[in-house]
Parts: sequence; C-alpha cells; structure tokens
Amino acid sequence: MKGLRGVIGRVTGWRRGWHERSKLQRIDLYTRVTLCSITWFFAVSWGLLPLGDALDEGPTAITLAGAFLAANVAQSVLSNRNVGPAFDDYRGTAPFPPGRLRLPVALQVVMTGLLVALAAVGGVRDEGLVLLVLDLPVAFGIPYVLLVPVRTFLLRSAVFAATVVGLLAAVGVPGGLLFGAFVSLVVVVLLVLVSARPSVWSLSVMWQAEEARDMQARLAVAEERLRFGRDMHDVLGRNLSVIALKSELAVELAQRGNPAAMDQMVEVQRIARASQQEVRDVVRGYREADLPTELMGAQGVLRAAGITCTVEGADGPAGIGAPAAVQAALGWVVRETATNVLRHGDPRHCWIRLARTRDAVVLEVENDGAGATRPLGGTDDGGGGSGLAGLRVRLGALGGSLTAGAVGNDDDLFRVTATVPLTAPRPAADGRPAPPPGPSPAPSALPEER
Repeated sequence: MKGLRGVIGRVTGWRRGWHERSKLQRIDLYTRVTLCSITWFFAVSWGLLPLGDALDEGPTAITLAGAFLAANVAQSVLSNRNVGPAFDDYRGTAPFPPGRLRLPVALQVVMTGLLVALAAVGGVRDEGLVLLVLDLPVAFGIPYVLLVPVRTFLLRSAVFAATVVGLLAAVGVPGGLLFGAFVSLVVVVLLVLVSARPSVWSLSVMWQAEEARDMQARLAVAEERLRFGRDMHDVLGRNLSVIALKSELAVELAQRGNPAAMDQMVEVQRIARASQQEVRDVVRGYREADLPTELMGAQGVLRAAGITCTVEGADGPAGIGAPAAVQAALGWVVRETATNVLRHGDPRHCWIRLARTRDAVVLEVENDGAGATRPLGGTDDGGGGSGLAGLRVRLGALGGSLTAGAVGNDDDLFRVTATVPLTAPRPAADGRPAPPPGPSPAPSALPEER
C-alpha cells in the first residue's frame, strides 16, 4: 500500500511540475525527451532484434552480441547525458567539456569493431546486418551533430561510413549487403541531422525571443522609471522654488507688519495643493504641461521675484494649429527654464519668444545676469539634476532639439532655444508625446519588477 502511495505521489509531483512550467519550458523539455527517446528507440529495435541470430551461432557469436548490446546501452546512456550540455553549447550559454566525448568515441570504435566481428563469425546475417548498421551511429551522432558545423558533421560521417563499409568488405560481406549498409549509414546520418539540429535550432530561436521579451520588459521598466524621475523633477522643481520665494517674501512682509503677508501664504498654500495634484498625475502617468498656462505661470512667478518678464508670440501655438504634443513639449521647456532663472544667477530681465518657421515651432528663453553662474547652461541646474537633459529627451522624442549658450560675445546674456518640427510623431493614447524608438512600456512588466 505504501509503495502504491509513493508511486501516486511521484506521478502527482511530475504532473504538478509539468503544469508549473511555462509553455517554452514545456517545449524545451519535450524536445530534449524526444531526442533522448530516439536513441533508445533505435537501440531497442534495430540494435537488439538482429542480435537474435547470434543465439544459433555458438558462444563466440553470443559473446560478441552481448558485448555489442552492452556497449550500445552504455552509449545510449552517455548520449542522453550529453544532450543537455550539447544543447547549451549550441545556444552558446555554456561550452561543452571536450573530455565528455572521449568515452563516447571509444565506445563508438568498440561498437564498430564488434559489429565487424559479428559479421565475420556469421553472428548477424542479411537484413540484420543492415539494421545494426542503421543503429550504429545514432546514439553518438545525436549530441555530436550539435557540437560541430553541419559540413564537418557530414564530412566525418562520410569518412566513418567509408571505414565501416571497408571493414565489412575486408571480412567477406557480400557486395549487395555492403551497398545496403552504405545506404543505411547515409540514411541514418541524414535522419540524425534533420531530427536533432532543426529541432534544437527552433528551440534556440524561441529561447532567444523569450530573452529578448524579458529584456524588453526590463528596458520598459527602466524607461518608465526615467520618465517618472524626469516628470517629478519638472513638476516639483518650479513649484518648490516658487514656494521658497513666496515664503521668504511672506516672512519679510510679516516682519514689517504688512497684511499682504497673508496673501502670500495663501498663494503658497494654493501652490502646495496644486503640487500634490500634479504629483498624483505623474504617478498615474497623465501629467502633461499646457503651454499657455506655463507661459502665464512663468511670467507671473518671475515678476513676483522682481524679474521683468516679456512674453512674445504667446498666441502662436493656438493660432497656428501646432500639434498638442509640440505644445506640451514646449510647455515643459518654459517650466524648466523659468525654474532655472529663479534658482541661478541674478537676472533682471527675461524674454520668452515663441515663433513659427515654415515647418517648425521655435521657443527662445533669454535672460541677463548670467555672467557668473550661467543659470541655463549645460550643467543641468548646476546640481547634477536632470533638467536640460530631460528636456532634450522630450524634444528628441518629437524630432526636436535644444541648444543653450551665451548670446554672441556677451557673457551676461544666456539663451535657450527649443525647436520642434510641426510634423512631430503622433502622441500616445494618454496624450503624452510618443516615446523614442525602442521597446514600449509593457503594463505587465511593472508588477513583475516590483
């Protein structure tokens, strides 16, 4: 009873293990088992049945037949053990240890010698000899065909076939059987080739596709993290700067007893609440900048900081029909550059110009007082942030560009120029600009990464 329960338990475990495998893992297991089964099919049928003729030919023939059978079984066991490493070598995941071929090669030589000896003593006759020849190279050939190029395998198989036929001829096998043995060797070599190599090649391609999908998912996760970090920087950078500025202003007004301090703190409260909502939108992936709103916000914030801000061409995008993705990308540029003007340098004036060429929209943000600190320069916020780098990514996704540098020889003037073509790629379904070419974020990848 206990033995029966043990068998049932093992069968249940095998069944559970099968269902826990992925589809590709099942195909992999099925292919390996099939290749191993072919070896035993040949060994039990064509490698065993012809040996019955030796029972009537005396002890020498029986001994040779038993030795051939034992060598065939040992070769089949080694073949099954070598299929896995041979497959790994074919895929390039792990090299096949050269030492593992020594014993199979020796057994192949022994089996060939025993077959020739059986033919010499009459232990195998007529069709039986042809069947043994069919079985002779199968066990060794299945893993070996995966380890060498096809051309090398065919050339060495031809040499082996010529050697076997020559040895059989030397012990007096008739010409008709020699021809049958040669044809059998050719057929079985081709059978091994078309059975093992295409199967493993197909499986290798499927594994490569699976690895590519896994890598795509990982890249999608990384891309989503970069987007999240970039959006958080863009969303909170200006708002925190404005909150700090207005808080300082409110403190100064309160110290003077000016009731306007209350208005400034109310504005700080409003901006903080708006920031909370923007952070929620970033988390959901729905956050997008609105160009007219960002232009008005930048103008108001800079003026509140005592910086004269002039906006030219503010009606451009709405009036000229620029795509929503183009306006959104330029909205981020306005937000980031205005933030940098507040954070760095000591500017007195800032000019924001929006214009359209024949095939693009151009945004320029220029400020003075940049001689010492270059507020909008290539240091991306001067603190290792991702400001201008993030803007270049956004604009690059639309085929646009971003340049920043001093204006002519005047170190006090600094200008950021963003150019976005009107024929930009269509935005994604959620309204954000289409990402750069590459793997798209996979919804299922994020839960797996977490």
